[in-house]
Amino acid sequence: MIQLFLIMRISLFGLSPNKCIFTPILFRSDLSQNIKGMVNKEGKWVFIIALLLGSLGLSSCSDPDRLEVNVYSHRHYPIDREIFESFTAKTGIRVNVVSASADELITRLELEGERSPADLLITVDAGRLHNAKTAGLLQSVESDILMDGIPFRLRDAENYWFAYTYRARAIAYAPDRISPEEILTYESLANPSLNGRVVMRSSENAYNQSLMASVLSHRGEEFSREWCSGLVGNFSRQPRGNDRDQIKAVAAGQGDVTVCNTYYVAKLAESPSAEEREVVNKIRILFPNQDDRGTHINISGAGITRYAPNRQHAVKLIEYLISSEVQEKLSVENHEYPIRGDVKLSPFLEEWGEFKIDTLPLEQLGIHNEQAVRIIDACGWL
Repeated sequence: MIQLFLIMRISLFGLSPNKCIFTPILFRSDLSQNIKGMVNKEGKWVFIIALLLGSLGLSSCSDPDRLEVNVYSHRHYPIDREIFESFTAKTGIRVNVVSASADELITRLELEGERSPADLLITVDAGRLHNAKTAGLLQSVESDILMDGIPFRLRDAENYWFAYTYRARAIAYAPDRISPEEILTYESLANPSLNGRVVMRSSENAYNQSLMASVLSHRGEEFSREWCSGLVGNFSRQPRGNDRDQIKAVAAGQGDVTVCNTYYVAKLAESPSAEEREVVNKIRILFPNQDDRGTHINISGAGITRYAPNRQHAVKLIEYLISSEVQEKLSVENHEYPIRGDVKLSPFLEEWGEFKIDTLPLEQLGIHNEQAVRIIDACGWL
């Protein structure tokens, strides 16, 4: 059965419409599990005609005479716009951004193929970057600046992607209702003593999937299934909301403990809302597993796309992202941990101090993602 779609969207890249063409694309439903409602489960062919004004970008619409770099980004922070504008001011290279989830962007790159205008894929999950690499959507890069500036453990072994910040997946808890000695590890969150005391966000979120993948990598499948079942059994409510909502829930007494990215605590602490600032006064954070493997981290990272039409501009942008200027800005203003050790830290990061980091190779988060999701589904973590 053949279905016909006409997809139109105002240009997100600022490209001239007369540079674009109608491009018929044939694809199968097994191209990506993230294409929903467009293909059926039997894998029948679907025929899409896209009017490419930049939204789907299924052709190479970029103008070779223009200085630009096209970024597909999963990040959603206002600070990114400031950084890109600064890059443009310094280099003359315009940064065009399309924002969506990492899975949606990876699906889009698969569909676009060699016609893609994308130069750079940015995600907030090393597992997704690994998946993009194994799908053949990225290319290796040689850059002395990147090799010298980024620690080996924070970049792909074959230079297909590079971290430029990292974050810790910490435990946040109510100090008046739970002792830190009860929650020194991720594993402890599954202990029966915490029944009805844990709040968590949905397992559909990449942060929790990668945490599960790290547990799976370290402890194996049997333990991971038992841990996941115990964790879910301790939930005080159905998973909902983002990391900030989990922190607020702990402060409000809807649970005693949760897992969150550290910078969300800092964001609440500097909120213009007095109510949100008060939330932080009611919780504490703890870096788990300090006596064994260390605290799980994940990254914001970037990879050059396989068919990048503006490859050199994209390399320059990644190099700019690891400059001391940008690293300090991301740390001080967005409370992300810099990959450089010679820049000023956010006051919150300074206050929380140093901690032991899990040195698991980050590609393991991608290697184990599919199995981690199966375990999560089986134990009923919604």
